[in-house]
Amino acid sequence: MEESNGMRSFFCFVHEEEKDMAIAQPSLVAQLTVQENCHQLEMLELKQDHHDLLPLSSPRPSFTLDSPWTLSPLRTPSSSLLYSCIASLRRHEGPIHSIASSKGVLFTGSTSRRICAWRRHDCAELGHLKSSSGEVRLVLAHRDMLFSAHKDLKIRVWNFSDPDDFRSKRVLTMPKRTSLSLFWSPRASSSSKSPTNHKECVSCMAYCHPLGLLYTGSHDKTVKVWRVSTSQCVDSFVAHDDRVNSIVVNQHDGCVFTCSSDGSIKLWRIVYGESHTLTMTLRSNPSPINALALSLHRSLDDDNNKNRDYCCFLYSGSSDGTINFWEKEKVSCRFGHGGFLQGHSYGVLCLVSVHKLIFSGSEDTTIRVWRRQEGSCFHECLVVLDGHRGPVRCLWACLEIDRAVVKGFLVYSASLDQTLKVWRVRVLPDTVDDHHVWLDI
Repeated sequence: MEESNGMRSFFCFVHEEEKDMAIAQPSLVAQLTVQENCHQLEMLELKQDHHDLLPLSSPRPSFTLDSPWTLSPLRTPSSSLLYSCIASLRRHEGPIHSIASSKGVLFTGSTSRRICAWRRHDCAELGHLKSSSGEVRLVLAHRDMLFSAHKDLKIRVWNFSDPDDFRSKRVLTMPKRTSLSLFWSPRASSSSKSPTNHKECVSCMAYCHPLGLLYTGSHDKTVKVWRVSTSQCVDSFVAHDDRVNSIVVNQHDGCVFTCSSDGSIKLWRIVYGESHTLTMTLRSNPSPINALALSLHRSLDDDNNKNRDYCCFLYSGSSDGTINFWEKEKVSCRFGHGGFLQGHSYGVLCLVSVHKLIFSGSEDTTIRVWRRQEGSCFHECLVVLDGHRGPVRCLWACLEIDRAVVKGFLVYSASLDQTLKVWRVRVLPDTVDDHHVWLDI
């Protein structure tokens, strides 16, 4: 891995008390391409009501001219929700395919052969993980492990350290290179791949950390299950009639959800050791399903204010622009269709769930933030994040916590317009009685 020469910060926050921003703006615009000038100049105009924003939890890093990040505007659409695009990066080498984060490190995989690493709390560049296996199609992080899927149809596993002393090392490649693989020509067609390889590109990954199993889905319609400790493929099955687009795993019961361009969602469970069997098929409409998200949280008992059982909602994003959702029934443990969310004008490409909020990215270039009401299936669209100029390809979101207090959400979005944007979303309490609570999650 090549380390970057110096730490380059890309967060540029606008504070109400700082008056030197007007002086800094010309230097920011000078870095933009001619095509971006008009758009960015318009974005740099701050609204008069920016004094309503609350103080930011993270310190403001100094801005340097060699930073690839540019300033974005602050917006305050209502008294109950504050949001802003706080940073934006344009990649000239191609769009970002995937975003992942763990242990305070943010990873981005793109058409280049490098996985870029950023420190998440101040977003300084840490360096990159280099591979000679072609473009990085997917990245997935859990604790100190990073999984990456490449153009050569193989999965690589990396170990990395804390961002304060960031180091990385590739530890596994799946499938393992065996004596049998020596007989396979690297110029052979895709149909001549090793039997444990996917025959087409890996389109999705999910990790079941209690069991140490990595699930990979592919355009070849199959799902493969890998035991990470041995780097062996322990199960492989044809999951759908068309390409597999997304996989999510319920970490509490090990249930696996897959969706496909054939318009179906399938639920799989482990039986007989490491084999998987189909237990349920969900359908809402014939439109191809591009993304899945699982929302799990404990509901509160109104009588004694204690945690009850987990509430489980499954969300799917379709090519017709709708987001369907299913609720797990507590008695039968089956998933019943609860309805759909409508707002996007084109297909939904990615979904992320954080507590009761759902973030959806679409071909219509927007990101919508949805909130589910406690104890019901009613959802409301809180805000539409509009800043990209192309389809939003991938999302990643997390809670923003300062001194053990939840302040809001940080959302990272990547688009086919070759930009990566960072958003801050803060939801205020709905009632005056809950003024002591910052987020109702």
